Amino acid sequence: MSSEDCQGKSSWPELVGVNGETAAATIERENPSVNAIIVKEGSAVIQNFDCNRVWVWVNKKGIVISVPKTG
Repeated sequence: MSSEDCQGKSSWPELVGVNGETAAATIERENPSVNAIIVKEGSAVIQNFDCNRVWVWVNKKGIVISVPKTG
């Protein structure tokens, strides 16, 4: 499975620099088939690909630091 197989919006570059909670809510509103999961920078996450998951990477201040995308 790859990102081409996923339904709906799959990348949110406009959310870099936004509060993580706000970003997660926006992602789930714009693509109801995904679960946006906030992850603190430096944390370990599972590496499998999942169309229904979006990692929202945030810094210590809770600000999105990389483009959230399905996977």
